Amino acid sequence: MKDRILIIEDEEKIARFIELELIHEGYEVGKCADGRTGLEMAEGGDFSLVLLDIMLPELNGLEVLRRLRRSSDVPVIMLTARDAVMDKVAGLDQGADDYITKPFAIEELLARIRLVLRRRSGGGHEAAPVTPDDQLSCGELTLSESRHEVKYAGNEIDLTGREFDLLNTLLINKNIVLSRDQLLGKVWGYDYMGETNVVDVYVRYLRSKIDEVYGISLIQTVRGVGYVIRDGNEQ
Repeated sequence: MKDRILIIEDEEKIARFIELELIHEGYEVGKCADGRTGLEMAEGGDFSLVLLDIMLPELNGLEVLRRLRRSSDVPVIMLTARDAVMDKVAGLDQGADDYITKPFAIEELLARIRLVLRRRSGGGHEAAPVTPDDQLSCGELTLSESRHEVKYAGNEIDLTGREFDLLNTLLINKNIVLSRDQLLGKVWGYDYMGETNVVDVYVRYLRSKIDEVYGISLIQTVRGVGYVIRDGNEQ
């Protein structure tokens, strides 16, 4: 069965160019030019991925994403002419899987689409009993891979899929300093072509949900190298 991709883009030439390239690559394509229609199509259609522009009539892309995430976890790649870090952070914070800044090479967009679809192809995790081998911990923080569950002192912490993967990677490599490039390779994939500061963004997300809530210092920055979780970090 072919993957179906929805393009929500108001610049007709760009939308048509992307549409033709995707069809050539074997994808089925839906297309619309405003945020309100795009939201309705994304919620009502069986799409494998959404390409979502930020600057749209009716509803802007960030509002479309915010509303879409209430009912769907369909992968979303943001398309934007803006190059400001805060716009990228806002999209990721609302639940986008990736972003790409215009103008972009179509080869880069296609590579990012393939990467996001591969990441999502594994599906969800069925509930399973937690075993000692399955559970990772640091102090009162515990993470279960099979249950996709993180807790601190028994309190469940709600993480996005990427936040969970980053925390899981740091815990698996506890007491080992990992560079940004190593974390990009392990969490985002070795063919990820975005900016390395995405690691810093997601470390900040984790700190806001764990460190700031529980008054601890879990993830340590090793200046000029990267990040590490060490035994005793939680103090």
